[in-house]
Amino acid sequence: MPHHFHTDQVAAGDRFDYWWSAVAQSVVPVRGYSEHAAAFWAEMRSIDLGDVRISRIRSAPFQARRTPELIAASDPGLYQLSLTLSGSSGLRQGHREAALGPADMAVYDTSQPFWAWSGSDTWTGPGPGTSDGIILQFDRKALPVPAPMVERLLATRLSGRTGVGGVLALVLRRLARQEPSPADGARLSGLVLDLVTDLITHELDESTRVRGERTAALFLRVQAFVEQHLDRADLTPSLIAAGHHISTRYLHRLFQRQGLTVRGWIQQRRLERCRHDLADPGLDGRPVSQIAARWGWTDSSHFNRAFRAAYGMPPAAYRRDLRRPE
Repeated sequence: MPHHFHTDQVAAGDRFDYWWSAVAQSVVPVRGYSEHAAAFWAEMRSIDLGDVRISRIRSAPFQARRTPELIAASDPGLYQLSLTLSGSSGLRQGHREAALGPADMAVYDTSQPFWAWSGSDTWTGPGPGTSDGIILQFDRKALPVPAPMVERLLATRLSGRTGVGGVLALVLRRLARQEPSPADGARLSGLVLDLVTDLITHELDESTRVRGERTAALFLRVQAFVEQHLDRADLTPSLIAAGHHISTRYLHRLFQRQGLTVRGWIQQRRLERCRHDLADPGLDGRPVSQIAARWGWTDSSHFNRAFRAAYGMPPAAYRRDLRRPE
């Protein structure tokens, strides 16, 4: 059975308080603010489908804050998804903020403080400038996605124009106008939760792919930097990290993901450069120690041990062996 709330149902002086009481009852308790409080106008139609509730809301511009005090007093443990139908709106939670236009969506957690806003500076009454949107809410436990993963998407803009997001937005628009039976409601709530799950997992996969591409690109830049500076005796993890504006800890992690270490990679590339020079007949007049120093080795004994471990013989013997007649 749909629930209807409309500020026209009460006296003008009571409308603003009436509205936020209705929001607390059907959505979640928040502290509401509006420059149009004295002439506030809003309407809401909510339907329960068992595991989800869908609320279509049209209103004058407002701001709403979910504070720690309100959470301590009442914490239903919900995720909410806001779909903007017309006008503009926004949401801030944690360190993220999403500005939303028509067909944009955002997910947020009612167990964490948030700040939401909606409307237009040109609003003069019902009609142009009126905010119009849908709020979907459901228990966090109803979503088969680990909370830490959902956390990565809170207060980020999600598209309701194409793909799974477009299908979800279309379903929400249609359901907001219907009065399904309890039996249908149970099936429809499962459909809605499946779509939300698909949307979130898709966005997480896309986010992971983009992060993976960025990480791979960064690793290639680091490798190129090492190649260009192998001649520097001071080529250290700290120098490389500073050159890429990352921490040394993150630099080490980049290499660990490839089964490498930073110092091990530097040594491997220096040894390979030295091996290449030792194999070049045009450099036969250059002492082994000079070739080693050219590629950043400052300790000849260390170089000789490392070369022998890598190629099975000392560097001088490696050079002689290549010059030996067949």
